[in-house]
Amino acid sequence: MKEEVIAAIKEFIASSQGDMARYPTGPYFDTPIVGFAPLDDQLFGEYKRIIGDFHLTPRELLAGELGLSPAGGTVICWVLPITEGVRKSNRTQGEFPSRGWSLTRTHGEALNGELRRHLVAWLKGRGQAALAPQLSPLWRELEETPVGRASTWSERHAAYAAGLGTFSLSDALITAGGIAHRCGSVITDLVLEPSQRGEGGYADNCLYYREGSCGACIGRCPVGAISFAGHDKSRCCAYVYGNVPAAVGEKYGVPYTGCGLCQTRVPCEGAIPRGKRR
Repeated sequence: MKEEVIAAIKEFIASSQGDMARYPTGPYFDTPIVGFAPLDDQLFGEYKRIIGDFHLTPRELLAGELGLSPAGGTVICWVLPITEGVRKSNRTQGEFPSRGWSLTRTHGEALNGELRRHLVAWLKGRGQAALAPQLSPLWRELEETPVGRASTWSERHAAYAAGLGTFSLSDALITAGGIAHRCGSVITDLVLEPSQRGEGGYADNCLYYREGSCGACIGRCPVGAISFAGHDKSRCCAYVYGNVPAAVGEKYGVPYTGCGLCQTRVPCEGAIPRGKRR
C-alpha cells in the first residue's frame, strides 16, 4: 500500500503538469519526494513546546474534524521540488522574484492544494479516513505567537517528522531535492511503515549549522531578514506578503508572488550540500 500511495502522488503531479494549456512554460515541479510519519510520533507532541500549544497534533486533527480516535495511522508528507528552469530564473534576481517563481508560488501551490484533495479522496475510496491539515476548518494562521507568525499545522515540521529534510538558517527545509520546493501532507488512519529520520539533528543539512560555513542565504535576502542569529520572520513576512506583491503582483498577474531569493543561488538550492564532512 505504501508504494501505491507514492505512485498516486507522483502520477497526479505528472499528469496534471502534462497539460500544456495550463502550464505553457513547462512543469513547476520535479518528481515528488514522499515520506511517512507515525500518527503518534513523539515529535508532534514536542511541537507544542517548540512551536506553541496552538499547534495541533495529527490525532487532535482527526478527532476535531472527523471525530475519530484510531488505534494508529500515518501522516503522509511530500516535497515538490521546484524545477531547475524556475530556479534558474530566480537566481539572477536581486530585489524581487522572477515571474516564473511567482507563477509557481500561486499556481504551483494551487496544484499542491489539488494534490491534497486528490489524496484524501484516493484514500477514502479505499475505505480509509483521511484529511488534509492545510484544508481543515481547524487550520488557522496566527499573526503573533512567541515564535512569530505561525499556524496550527506546519507542513515543514510534518515533513521533518517524516524524514524528508532538516531545517536551515532561513528556517526553510533542506531536502534531497534542495531547499526550493513546496510541501504538503495528509493524515490518515491507514498504518504505513514510517520513513527513517537522519541521525544528524534538526539542521544537519545546512552547511552553517553542520560545519560553521556558508551563510549564502544571508546575502541573498534583500531586507536583511536572515543573519547568523537566524531568521527574522516578521521582517521576512512583511516583505513577502506586502512589499513584493505590491511591486510585481499586478505585473505578473498573480496574487501571491513569494520571494525565494534565499532559496536560489545558494549551495542547498537543488540538493543537500556536501560540504567538508560529507
